[in-house]
Amino acid sequence: MKITILPIARNKLTRRDIAIEWVTETVEKPTQIVSGYGGRQIAQRKYILGEKEYLLRVVYQEENMEIIVISAYLTSQIKKYWKEED
Repeated sequence: MKITILPIARNKLTRRDIAIEWVTETVEKPTQIVSGYGGRQIAQRKYILGEKEYLLRVVYQEENMEIIVISAYLTSQIKKYWKEED
């Protein structure tokens, strides 16, 4: 499936110093997908930066066999967003 990163999302990635490769990897091989607002999905994957673990959250929506990345950000608040298996 084709992945398109919106220009505003690319700008945010640059400002947040997040590699585009991480975003595509997270969308293509997410560790977890959770529901977002307005029917959007959030792909999640953990990364280690320095000695600390972070969660990359990529907000996207699917349209016509295409994944459109809306936003992405790293957070250290993994427990807040990670959904444990029931």
